[in-house]
Amino acid sequence: MRRLRWTVGIVFVAAAAAVGAWYLWQPAKVSVVTPQRGDAAEIVYASGSVEPQTWAKVTPVVRERIVEQCNCEGSRVAQGDVLAKLDDSEARAVLGELEARQALAQEELRRLTVLAERRAASQQALDRAQSELGQIEALVAGQKARLDTYVLRAPSAGVVLRQDGEVGEVAELGTVLFWVGEPKPLLVVAEVNEEDIPRVEVGQRALLKSDAFLRQNLEAVVDSITPKGDPVTKTYRVRFRLPDDTPLRIGMSTDVNIVIRVAKNALLIPSAAMDGNKVFVVEGDKASRREIRTGIRGTNGVEVLSGADGKVGVDEKARVISPYPADLADGGRVSITAAQER
Repeated sequence: MRRLRWTVGIVFVAAAAAVGAWYLWQPAKVSVVTPQRGDAAEIVYASGSVEPQTWAKVTPVVRERIVEQCNCEGSRVAQGDVLAKLDDSEARAVLGELEARQALAQEELRRLTVLAERRAASQQALDRAQSELGQIEALVAGQKARLDTYVLRAPSAGVVLRQDGEVGEVAELGTVLFWVGEPKPLLVVAEVNEEDIPRVEVGQRALLKSDAFLRQNLEAVVDSITPKGDPVTKTYRVRFRLPDDTPLRIGMSTDVNIVIRVAKNALLIPSAAMDGNKVFVVEGDKASRREIRTGIRGTNGVEVLSGADGKVGVDEKARVISPYPADLADGGRVSITAAQER
């Protein structure tokens, strides 16, 4: 009986070993892609929004209720035109009080001047009256200047691009009530990461993508780069000049791809077929791991320059495994299940 159990155990182990060997010797199933010729573009990505080249924001510097507002959104205004008025009743009451004190101080100065001429008042009293009058006149001038801030005017000639707030609402400090500027020309203002900014230059071409115009080819040109970056966000502001016939509108968001350089007729393979600089190529029924030198890594694929250290790389007839099989050994047996088209 014991011998029978041993025999069964040996048979079971042998069967398991045979099945394991069968699985080990089974070729790995892979899909391959053939390198293709095409243009490889090195790009820098950024995101931004559309703004006019010339515009200004109009904000109140006092917190008061809106009592009057132009209905001029979309209309052209001249520099200095009144856009809105804030409630200045309290400020005018203060001005009235100061002007009354000014009149009293002027009368007191005249009286002391007459008395001083008759030697009935001291020079010290006369000087004090002159000083008090000067102080009150300064307060009156300051309050009159303050009253001017209750009137919001167009900072420059242009079109009222947007108007916010309604009569009766309280205008908070820093709240933009009007955007005044020229609808053309337009710019895209974007933030570029500091590690990419050394490759960006004025005059470079940029390809834009907007959700509003998904099927249109939108382009711009790098117009200017801010000299100082933001150390907090680690970005630099870059402005892109748009053509006059662009369909983009003020305030739209865009994805920006700055074209740094283009390699024409480059040999390209998918980035998914690579692990660092390594690729697998099918030779017969085995996989050969190769290390290559690469150029541009763009959206269309990775540019293959040659093999690393003078070794064989890949050519247009190579069958490159894609995606890269991380668990496949060099020289391992493979079976091609699909040939991908690029």
